[in-house]
Amino acid sequence: QVQLVESGGGLVQTGGSLRLSCAASGRTFSAYVMGWFRQAPGKQREAVAVITSGGSTNYADSVKGRFTISRDNAKNTVYLQMNSLKPEDTAVYYCAADPTGRGLYNYWGQGTQVTVSS
Repeated sequence: QVQLVESGGGLVQTGGSLRLSCAASGRTFSAYVMGWFRQAPGKQREAVAVITSGGSTNYADSVKGRFTISRDNAKNTVYLQMNSLKPEDTAVYYCAADPTGRGLYNYWGQGTQVTVSS
């Protein structure tokens, strides 16, 4: 069983920055593909950024050049640095773990709210 706990959300003005953290339990965190997802009110959940066990990353087009995903395997933590935030980034952000690398995110955190004011 993997437990994920997000932190770092909050209220920020347009153009501001936030860093989200996701602390994971489990001895094999370094082997997991980790992802950040978000869901805005009335919208479907979407993938924001993914990082593989080897450190390769992928981003949604809407956040490329503004968001950076990273991981610290010694701390069992994945981060999402969000810069140049826009009101359309407002959403609940979730981290998720894919233990097998097959695109199946079996474990999810509780989510953290990010609100960007205009």
